[in-house]
Amino acid sequence: MENNLSVYNTLSRKKETFEPLSPPHVGMYVCGPTVYGDPHLGHARPAITFDLVFRWLQHLGYKVRYVRNITDVGHLENDADEGEDKIAKKARLEELEPMEVVQYYTNSYHEAMRLLNVLPPSIEPHASGHIIEQMSMIRKILDSGYAYTSGGSVYFDVEKYNNDHPYGILSGRKVEELLATTRELEGQHEKKNPFDFALWKKASPEHIMRWPSEWSDGFPGWHMECSAMGTRYLGDHFDIHGGGMDLLFPHHESEIAQSVAANGQMPVKYWMHNNMITINGQKMGKSLGNAVSLAEFFSGQHPLLEQAYSPMTIRFFMLQAHYRSTLDFSNEALQAAEKGLQRLMAAKETLRQLAPSHVSSFEAFNLKEWKDKCHEAMNDDFNSPVLIAHLFEAVKLINSIKDGKSMIDQENLEILKDAFFTFVDDILGLRAEEVASAGQESLTGKLIETLIGLRQEAKLNKDYAAADQIRNKLAAIGVILKDTKDGTEFFIE
Repeated sequence: MENNLSVYNTLSRKKETFEPLSPPHVGMYVCGPTVYGDPHLGHARPAITFDLVFRWLQHLGYKVRYVRNITDVGHLENDADEGEDKIAKKARLEELEPMEVVQYYTNSYHEAMRLLNVLPPSIEPHASGHIIEQMSMIRKILDSGYAYTSGGSVYFDVEKYNNDHPYGILSGRKVEELLATTRELEGQHEKKNPFDFALWKKASPEHIMRWPSEWSDGFPGWHMECSAMGTRYLGDHFDIHGGGMDLLFPHHESEIAQSVAANGQMPVKYWMHNNMITINGQKMGKSLGNAVSLAEFFSGQHPLLEQAYSPMTIRFFMLQAHYRSTLDFSNEALQAAEKGLQRLMAAKETLRQLAPSHVSSFEAFNLKEWKDKCHEAMNDDFNSPVLIAHLFEAVKLINSIKDGKSMIDQENLEILKDAFFTFVDDILGLRAEEVASAGQESLTGKLIETLIGLRQEAKLNKDYAAADQIRNKLAAIGVILKDTKDGTEFFIE
């Protein structure tokens, strides 16, 4: 299939013409969330970035198999081979089964993606559902001589692999530098070198999530899942692997090494990475007090936020920056994005209602050239900010026609409508926000009253935990309850 799409390949560090391995089919794997907490901006950026890639590839006519995983086992606290499993720790603290934690936060992630208008992937495999594939791949790596067993665990031998293949090909890291800079961690005495990474970890007696294997009762290393599931659904060699820049090393670097060791070839043709997100110039982090969940952005319930920001405002703001550039969130920037989105969506509604004239009166604005420029922007490594700039050129024209300063004939109106709606709706994935009508407001009030009734019933049954949970859930979305001698009143903040 002929096209002019170019993609920046992290592996080669340059833009390359996109030539899929088996056109018109494209295989794309993107690292999904570790589901132990509320979805946040760090989850939203890769989701929106690769949703844009997915949409554009489909628009070009490719048949895309998009695989985005759910990490529900093996991701330890320090992203290394020590500490507690993040999900198991959350389960222990909340006194829940690990899979209850997984289900709750997977549902939360899916709801956030729905609000952000992120299309679901073709396949969404869970790491815990592919333990057999991971074990099989570990056995292949052992048989190839690039791994060793120690104390019931299996580790990848980075130094031995590096003698035959370059470890660090993606990130530019050198094994000699790793030797000098990698610190020895507690519980790492089993390794030949501190930078060797776990393919399989023997579970300690208190570790909840474990599976029987030929090496021990244990669990796979974090890097193993993506290698095994990518191979399972896309083959030994596929087109695109995406994720955040923070995953480039060691996660993606280790994926390459595992796949080469097991399958004898590089796993991916094009590696794509979105850049990081900061808030007011600072890296996001719970310890810094600036970690804001998507739900808090949508509700405005966070000290750093001056107001609530809708899902489409968040999506539009992210698309205003190129995916490979750092993105800094601030109230001022989000408010500017909100106004820009309103202008764009108002123009879209105006365009829907425009009627054609007998002639067009805008000599300087060639719509066919404008449409080509929109295509060129997306074909230039998915350059959404340039596309948005072109769309705002069309907004000026639409408003000029509306105000009677310009005229447009039927042929040009059809070109404008087709292109504008396609790029705004189908490619950028922007849609009108859901605004509550009087009927919806009435329904909202009835739903709150129903929840208040359920809370009262729980209190009568002395189920105070359930009653408190209802109050807290309502408070989280800005509905404040006040108990009086005449009953419970509510008001919305």
